[in-house]
Amino acid sequence: MSVGSGNPVKVAAVEDALADVPGVAVESADVDSGVPEQPRGRAETIEGAETRAERALAAGDYDLGVGVEGGVAEIESRPGLYLIMWAAATDGERTGRGAGPTIRLPESMADPVREGRELGPVVDEVLGTENVGEGKGAAGILSGDAIDRRSSLAHAVGAALGPFVTPHYDE
Repeated sequence: MSVGSGNPVKVAAVEDALADVPGVAVESADVDSGVPEQPRGRAETIEGAETRAERALAAGDYDLGVGVEGGVAEIESRPGLYLIMWAAATDGERTGRGAGPTIRLPESMADPVREGRELGPVVDEVLGTENVGEGKGAAGILSGDAIDRRSSLAHAVGAALGPFVTPHYDE
């Protein structure tokens, strides 16, 4: 199996999601998502995850490709800008998709992101951190460490893997 990212947190999240599946080797393929560095909206974030999964699958002789993408989105009829996380898995014929938590951003972070900046550097600037995206992530910081980026992404990946690890998706 190949993960469409060189980010160690994303690779670890996929490994975590597959921890109970025997004999699965996870490799990293640093591929482009095909979407902007900061995906905006659910559709663009899902597209990034799907593109990463497809390109990860094509990067070698793999049975499955997995893509993970974090983005930001406004939610209709709810105030604020939200951090969203999506994953996709594909074997070239079927594609599974799953989401992680949705977390409202404080305005001190949301405003610069709305102006076109990427969330990770904004979080680092606002909080005086460094490379937050390769650590606990905005999810960890904004939840008081109740969750972190790795666990959030692992849940998204687990949901996306449903069609490949259970018999319930015989469509």
